[in-house]
Amino acid sequence: MGISLCLDFGNTRLKVAVFNGRDFQEEINLPDASIDTIGNLMNQWKPKKVILSSVINHDTAIETLMAEQTTFHRLSHASLLPLTTPVGKPETIGADRLALVAAAVDLFPKQHNLVIGLGTCITYNFINNQHEFLGGSISPGMNMRFRAMHEQTALLPYIKAESPFPLIGYDTKTNLLSGVIWGMTKEIDGIIDEYALKYSNFNVLLTGGDMPFFVPHLKNRIFADPNLIFKGLYAISEFNNR
Repeated sequence: MGISLCLDFGNTRLKVAVFNGRDFQEEINLPDASIDTIGNLMNQWKPKKVILSSVINHDTAIETLMAEQTTFHRLSHASLLPLTTPVGKPETIGADRLALVAAAVDLFPKQHNLVIGLGTCITYNFINNQHEFLGGSISPGMNMRFRAMHEQTALLPYIKAESPFPLIGYDTKTNLLSGVIWGMTKEIDGIIDEYALKYSNFNVLLTGGDMPFFVPHLKNRIFADPNLIFKGLYAISEFNNR
């Protein structure tokens, strides 16, 4: 089957997943997206296939390098997808969101799926049982909320998330933790409840770097998978290189 690399260049982190066939092997964090870093990655793993999902402005020379050495695909609105995107401007859909809904189709075909990504922003992505990505919503992510309260006030400190956190905060730090993390928990459950009023039977898939803070506290049944975006990228790579 051979080695495949799935590169995810997000606003916060640059990540790579290594697959041996369909089997996820490991995740690697990259220090940067330089030509040297990508060249070392190619030399180490010698992949047969590479797919890149990027929401940042990276040096396009790395794409040339990967295309010269592998079967390379850059994810975009023009990619062949195992789904359709009947929205107003499909070219504006983030590559990360396309990967998430592709994973849902691959894992739960012919079913309604709500995919929630907990990263820099929270993205809610709904794909129906006809494999139509209908859209969803975007709201500020956890760190963005912590940073906004610090930067837009005179006295509130900037803090980082930690667990456990109280419902009733007893100092400034725990008040911020409670407000952000419990607030997001109730937001997520509330959005799921609203979808349930419209679609009685659907899967909820949760992923993203901030996922561990919320899984224990959500009242709705969810399918949690930290590698969901990588599995979607792998599915899209295979779909475009059959």
